[in-house]
Amino acid sequence: MSQVVLEARNISKFFHDPHTVQVLNSVSFSIQHGEFVSIIGKSGCGKSTLLYILSTMDTEYDGELYIDGINMRGKKESELAAVRNEQIGFVFQFHYLLNEFSVLRNVMLPGQKLGKYPDAEIEHKAYEKLKILGIHNHALKKPNQLSGGEKQRVAIARALINDPLIIMGDEPTGNLDKKNSELVFDIFRELTKQFNQTLLIVTHDNEFAGKTNRIIEMEDGKIIRAL
Repeated sequence: MSQVVLEARNISKFFHDPHTVQVLNSVSFSIQHGEFVSIIGKSGCGKSTLLYILSTMDTEYDGELYIDGINMRGKKESELAAVRNEQIGFVFQFHYLLNEFSVLRNVMLPGQKLGKYPDAEIEHKAYEKLKILGIHNHALKKPNQLSGGEKQRVAIARALINDPLIIMGDEPTGNLDKKNSELVFDIFRELTKQFNQTLLIVTHDNEFAGKTNRIIEMEDGKIIRAL
């Protein structure tokens, strides 16, 4: 039986400074467990704004957002923070790794923040995630000792540490060359195939999007195509 992981219902968004501008217009779609979905569209079409709403980081919108069947509307910031930490893994264009910590410790941080498991267990999980991504031999290095592609793999491991319901990416290959972009795509596809991980990726890269399970194309704040 299919399980809806995320559902957007008629999401609209306005910016009011200095003039009122509608950036999202009645956006509706759902994502099933294990799907690898990409959102594409020209710069300024609203795709990153939509991702910030879907990730619960932006709460100023009209419409409804359901994550794992639960309406995010009206939840306190502390409740939304718990949803973000436990159910959503983030991968951004820039890795945001902390150079003062080792690769292993960087991956552990969201697990330590969640506070569900002792440090020894979190460390073991972090090492296992690095192993899945083929980067465990760099576990004790500092991020500034790694290449751009390696850093992004560490960022993916960090996104996986709490076994999230969905991983959301905002241009995760936007800062990488073609070879590393393909490597990151292959990692995402393997996560879906092997671990049934749900992925929602905003990208400018049509080649990347074309290889995902489903494409949602946006223009002027609306969905114009959903394959």
